[in-house]
Amino acid sequence: MSTAVTVIRPKRLFHLSDLKELWNYRELLYFFSWRDLKVRYKQTAIGVLWSILQPLVTMLVFSFFFGRLANIPSDGVPYPIFVYTGLLFWQFFSDALGETSNSLLANKSIITKIYFPRLILPISSVITKFVDFAISSLILVGLMIYYGYAPHLSGLLILPVLLALTFIAAIGLGLLLSAVNVKYRDVRYALPFFIQILLFVTPVIYPASIAGKYSKILALNPMMGVIQSARAALLGTTPINWMLILTSFIAGMVLLVIGLMYFKKTERYFADVI
Repeated sequence: MSTAVTVIRPKRLFHLSDLKELWNYRELLYFFSWRDLKVRYKQTAIGVLWSILQPLVTMLVFSFFFGRLANIPSDGVPYPIFVYTGLLFWQFFSDALGETSNSLLANKSIITKIYFPRLILPISSVITKFVDFAISSLILVGLMIYYGYAPHLSGLLILPVLLALTFIAAIGLGLLLSAVNVKYRDVRYALPFFIQILLFVTPVIYPASIAGKYSKILALNPMMGVIQSARAALLGTTPINWMLILTSFIAGMVLLVIGLMYFKKTERYFADVI
């Protein structure tokens, strides 16, 4: 009596059926996201307040060294609120990138035992950052009240778009790095250095206008459009540049396509190599 054997092989390229499969495993996506949130703040003294403390302390340090000592311009707004607006989106991106790049290695015991869409792991790592973003935003609200800034309705409506662009950029680059990290563990050593360098080519601590003739090159960085548009929407530093937002969207989608293609191409080897 013969026994039927079913072999599950991931597709080489991303397909629409992958979206259906992700939807079918949506409860697992919720489980991984909730697990990551609980583990991150387990046995910590102040818990989720770490989401506020990190950008707050960074803002204070940057305000002293770059705002007061270096006198870096801030488009006519107080430097603390100027830099915190940039840090809010930058922290979302950099933290999501760090978590996503390590998401496969952190779950190698699960990957080698059962089948599920591997895309769930990096996606769940980014989803948890929305919670951190919401908590960190409370400081920005306090700063806007303190300095007397009130965003227009159009400014509030554009924030979900900017968050979506940040999500696209983080998940696109994160998928690529997570797949590379399975085979080459150098990623965990190179990534912190890469994020530090990327911070200085992104207008977090300085206005985009200071880049001058290099601003068009820097615009290829999707986070430039996100941060500049966030300041324009919330602080009124400049008019909202829709062309810059479109450029950020295109750059983010390019990263997403490249990340998805490489992730799907190497997915079949994850359980063997990891």
